[in-house]
Amino acid sequence: MAKPNDSSSLRLHVNVDHVATVRQARRALYPSPVEFALVCESAGAAGITVHLRKDRRHVQDDDVPALRASIATVLNLECSLDAEMVDIAERSGADAFCLVPENRQEITTEGGLDVIAEKERVEAAVRRLTDAGGLVSLFIDPVEEQVRAAAASGAPFVELHTGAYANATGVERASELERLRRGATLARELGLRVNAGHGLNLDNVGDVAAIDGLEELNIGHALVAHALLVGAAEAVREMRRAMGLEG
Repeated sequence: MAKPNDSSSLRLHVNVDHVATVRQARRALYPSPVEFALVCESAGAAGITVHLRKDRRHVQDDDVPALRASIATVLNLECSLDAEMVDIAERSGADAFCLVPENRQEITTEGGLDVIAEKERVEAAVRRLTDAGGLVSLFIDPVEEQVRAAAASGAPFVELHTGAYANATGVERASELERLRRGATLARELGLRVNAGHGLNLDNVGDVAAIDGLEELNIGHALVAHALLVGAAEAVREMRRAMGLEG
């Protein structure tokens, strides 16, 4: 099992939020994020990521302990700095935590956490979640000031927000890719370990996967969407191949 302190190779973590999105459309008992996660593990996913939002628009409170009790790989819990959500995360037993921004009006996470503006709350959450036994990551844009603030926060990881890269095309995409490379290099020079994610799919993941020093890519929506066509196991295998990993 690849634990979050294993930096030997790049890993795929599957975000199962949008399995819960489909379930919540009917307030049904299916599809199950846990069942989806188990299939993904069997196909080579090295971890499962889940975002319990304040508004509970997809993942529900009971999903977190159910995943914790069922999966054999790493459980990475994303949460905001909201006091209620940090309390839940602290008690969750997750292996890793990722602190993310959250806006009630957003369709999906729109940008990275402002570590500079949220310095006190970030540092307090990092201390609490570290004491709870998990490794903490800060979801940030690949901006020098934010990377330096993250390094000063006490968190061992950053997760670089790849949304601007994923939404760009042509010359702009090349520029965003270079920005990710620079952000990853600076983070590592400052002693941080580096993950990445948001908006990655089969067509754009390869260049990000090739960035030196990345340990983990968190991929959800595109993989879940592709699984509707080919099944969860094949979607994981195809994503791993696109990342340059074994099928």
